[in-house]
Amino acid sequence: MMQPQRVTCVVGARPNFMKVAPVVEELKARGLDVRLVHTGQHYDERMSAVFFDDLGMPRPDAFLQVGSATHAVQTARVMERFDEDCVAFDPQLVLVAGDVNSTLACAIVASKRGVAVGHIEAGLRSRDWAMPEEINRILTDNCSDLLLTPSRDADANLRAEGVPDWRIHRVGNLMIDSLRKHLARAEALDIPAAMGVAPQGYVVATLHRPSNVDEPAQLEALLAALGEVSERLPVLFPIHPRTRARIADAGLSLAPGVRLIEPLGYLQFLGLMAGCKLMLTDSGGIQEETTALGVPCLTLRDNTERPITVDEGTNTLLGAVAGRVVPAVDEILTTGGKQGRIPDRWDGRAAVRVGDLVCGGFRTLLEG
Repeated sequence: MMQPQRVTCVVGARPNFMKVAPVVEELKARGLDVRLVHTGQHYDERMSAVFFDDLGMPRPDAFLQVGSATHAVQTARVMERFDEDCVAFDPQLVLVAGDVNSTLACAIVASKRGVAVGHIEAGLRSRDWAMPEEINRILTDNCSDLLLTPSRDADANLRAEGVPDWRIHRVGNLMIDSLRKHLARAEALDIPAAMGVAPQGYVVATLHRPSNVDEPAQLEALLAALGEVSERLPVLFPIHPRTRARIADAGLSLAPGVRLIEPLGYLQFLGLMAGCKLMLTDSGGIQEETTALGVPCLTLRDNTERPITVDEGTNTLLGAVAGRVVPAVDEILTTGGKQGRIPDRWDGRAAVRVGDLVCGGFRTLLEG
């Protein structure tokens, strides 16, 4: 067999949807039998339905319903239930994406069953072992046969770890495939107008990482910084459920110019992000999307697994220091912020390269 005929694609959390949707579409167009498995690691009926509809994804063939739990329990649940799915479908290739617990769990299951594994977004490194995602990234890469990287720094990371070249394939950034495909639809929604703000006349903020929201003093300082920013431009703050709970637990309040809004669907958030003056975030994927959109991004983290967005893109790493926020915002308002450029192969054709790899020379590649 020169190529796999049965391929399982796994999604576990909403950021996975944007990475996997183009691959599912491409492989199905090439005639492969593609099974979409949703582990349910992050699941909300309303939000998941919105994301599948926005991205034009088929409904999952299997929904494992693992739900929230500790890292150990959640990973174990995914392994047990995905193993059963592998018995039923008997895939020849499993494609996992990103760095969530589902990514690692499904890679381990497939690898132990002797099924080839491809890791979408392989090779990213923050070098921060306090992040569960970093552990997931490294272990998933070690379980994977095909390492599908988004950027040159990811290639370099893998080579430095002794990975042979035949396993490393820079396909580009699949999130940007989704962004380019759906940007016009997102902009047509005119979300800024619906929110009562002018294009380029507002800031968007997202916060959800434990290092920023679990410590009340840190969260209070960041909210105060957002309040100062809102004296310059309105701040729209799509609130993560985790962050909402931490604000309530700490009894904190927000400045009048900081407007909390409910989590948005993919198209709505893309339209909001495309029209803003700048982003303040601790998200990984937003660093990539803002670089593709040419929107200045200030990342409230001490490190990033996406340094190419800093080296080549529009991202600036502030560190988790609230006192740096307002001066950095003022600089962007004065100068326009980093111009940056779009990295190599962030061109909307990453899924085509994945399809070429899977459908041509697959067995030869796995034999090294």
